[in-house]
Amino acid sequence: MQFLKNVLSTIVGIFCFFLFFFIMIIAIAAIAGSGNDDAVVVEDNSVIELNIEEVVNDYAGKFTNEKMAFLNAEPHDGLVDVLKAIDAAKTDNKIKGITLTNVQTNLGIAQAKALRDKLADFKKSGKFVLAYGDNYSQGQYYLSSVADTLYLNPVGDFEFKGLSSEVMFFKDFQEKTGITMEVIRHGKYKSAVEPFIANEMSPENREQMSTLLNAVWASVSNDISKSRKIPLDSLNGIAERLSARTPEMAKATGLVDKIAYFDEFENSIKKVLKVEKDEEYNSVDILDYVEANKVNELLNDKENHIAIIYAQGEIANSEGTLTSIGTESMRTAFQEAVEDDAVKAIVLRVDSPGGDALVSDLIWREVELAKKKKPVVVSMGNYAASGGYYISCGADRIFAEEGTITGSIGVFGVLPNLTKVTNNLGIHTEQVSTHANAADYSLFRPLEASTRDVIQQSVERVYGTFISRVAAGRKLTTEQVDAIGQGRVWSGTDAKRIGLVDEIGGLDAAIKYAAAKAKVKEYSTVDFPEYEATFDRFLANATGLPFAQTRESLIKEEIGSENYKILERIRRVTQEKGTQAAMPFDITIR
Repeated sequence: MQFLKNVLSTIVGIFCFFLFFFIMIIAIAAIAGSGNDDAVVVEDNSVIELNIEEVVNDYAGKFTNEKMAFLNAEPHDGLVDVLKAIDAAKTDNKIKGITLTNVQTNLGIAQAKALRDKLADFKKSGKFVLAYGDNYSQGQYYLSSVADTLYLNPVGDFEFKGLSSEVMFFKDFQEKTGITMEVIRHGKYKSAVEPFIANEMSPENREQMSTLLNAVWASVSNDISKSRKIPLDSLNGIAERLSARTPEMAKATGLVDKIAYFDEFENSIKKVLKVEKDEEYNSVDILDYVEANKVNELLNDKENHIAIIYAQGEIANSEGTLTSIGTESMRTAFQEAVEDDAVKAIVLRVDSPGGDALVSDLIWREVELAKKKKPVVVSMGNYAASGGYYISCGADRIFAEEGTITGSIGVFGVLPNLTKVTNNLGIHTEQVSTHANAADYSLFRPLEASTRDVIQQSVERVYGTFISRVAAGRKLTTEQVDAIGQGRVWSGTDAKRIGLVDEIGGLDAAIKYAAAKAKVKEYSTVDFPEYEATFDRFLANATGLPFAQTRESLIKEEIGSENYKILERIRRVTQEKGTQAAMPFDITIR
């Protein structure tokens, strides 16, 4: 028996050794490979290819690990990196123009506008922007419509039909599965809970959604109208009648300039660059150009800094990640920015639909503390709703894009309940307590009226705190905030009209205002927060091997992005709990 134990332990030891050896070989190869990458060389007479499918977040993050420095990373595939690179390209003599070819984008409305505005600014340098599409979705066309010339494939499709929004409801799903959600809310517009208690939109929700969509469409169509020199009435008529659904119709209405194949598009680029048809023209991918431009950014670093703190994703009771906002990462970011003498002002960039109410208040507190030492300005991205607005409302100045979705000043509580499921399975529970309220809420028993009353009081208390924070920050009365609150969402345009934001503008405008308020003329920006660098992340980025993929990417690959979104919504339904300051459950604008 002892012999068998020794053999087994030896086999296990050998297996562990080879596993460790294998992982170390991969790590060393990855480090060596990343260190030996050829530097990006930008040739003379080059064109930037705007491939942005991988660009999702404003901020790509900084990842550090004190114990294993080789895990440290600072990726540069955020939207902000792309915008800085386009800025640099304006004065780069090697760059002659930018092309958008079958551009695939995962950017939100506000992000797309920021990129579109940057391309429009690039054109002022006298350099060209050209766009080609085998097909154009509305999102692709909105971004591409800024181009000097638009090309469409002769057999391609063209989508221009206005905006719609889809909200998923789960009332019948709960009844069929027995998994129910007990909801307590404040705010007649707090439609975040509607999917749990109804199978259709309430009149209040339909009203706010209609107003929001029309405001976003007004922003989108105005931009297209200016670029394409087509009156707004004509654009709305085209959308209403689907008058641009074929290449010929799209050209006849003036939405595109030329019907051509891709090789003809390339020949037109060669003509502008004065390159022979049988020769290749020089091009550089936008993310490669970002890397090439980083050296210039380091050389142009200024003595004074404006700190940009990125709050992107849902607000959660956690440390925080690249795609979620947590207490520790935000607190550390604010404290480091305040304590750094080189930092003269802070810009909080918010792209969040909200989340945990307590964490929202803790971050609001960090803004208040920072304001006592340095100017704090907020720049809103795609969303700054509910908890996202909570953390914004105390800033010295608030900027939003026209299409930003904000407001949603309301609170709700959600408690999952499995009573029907367990009863159907023949499982029953009983409780014994020393006092009437000693037992915590149980998933396996119906929500009692007394417990509901306690939770309702908690929701009302949090809502009262929320509107008092907004009132103080925006210099309004609580009655005024309550009138425009009640959980209603607003576009950036309407939010400015009712006093929830100060100015319409993007991140650049917010940074310039912060610098002016801090009385600095020359400055560079520094980004926060930093996140923990993990070995899993290192392997995923350095090797691209299947085992290094995240669970999310594996599931997406297996079932597809659209099905993954549905799965994610159902997961969030079953995990939602506690007092929340979040925007309407899910808004998908199409």
